[in-house]
Amino acid sequence: APSANRSGRISPTTAAHVAASLGNAIGMILDGGPCGVGLESTVIDLTTDQVVMLRPGGITRDQVAEVLGCDVVMAETDDNAPKSPGMLTSHYAPGLPVRLNATAPDQKKYGHEILLAFGDCVTKGFDKVLWLSKTGDDREAAANLFAKLHEADQPRFDGIAIAPIPDAGLGLAINDRMKRASAPRAPHPAPSN
Repeated sequence: APSANRSGRISPTTAAHVAASLGNAIGMILDGGPCGVGLESTVIDLTTDQVVMLRPGGITRDQVAEVLGCDVVMAETDDNAPKSPGMLTSHYAPGLPVRLNATAPDQKKYGHEILLAFGDCVTKGFDKVLWLSKTGDDREAAANLFAKLHEADQPRFDGIAIAPIPDAGLGLAINDRMKRASAPRAPHPAPSN
């Protein structure tokens, strides 16, 4: 089934995110509370001799490898004929530009920048700081990722900086989403209300 958001935009993790994205385009929203995992599903391809992870998600690459007893290869980005949602170069994108692995504000380029912080990172100099996880917990960061990205995507800021997040565990999926969110893209159409 498709996600409950406009294609390419930030994934929803609450009913309010769905309403903001889809407006009057849908007749009803069932609110089951905030998503527990925060990330979309892991998608793997078992149609070849290799196990290929098409989209990293709430089940990590290491968990898949352990259960299947083999190496798991990461799929390449595919803008022409993706086998799975989340394989396009630009996806999960807010309206503001996203800067990865930020260790200090970039006021020359962005002016007013908001930081999505993780673990032991530098927060000084940013206009606002939203914590994905103060303790550096990848599960907590994954659960908070899209809600904090929605919160950060405000016109009073010029850009969103993302603190470095290790590629281990759910960090692989978090970094995949943020790499796609930071990719060049066409402007988003305004939501219909």
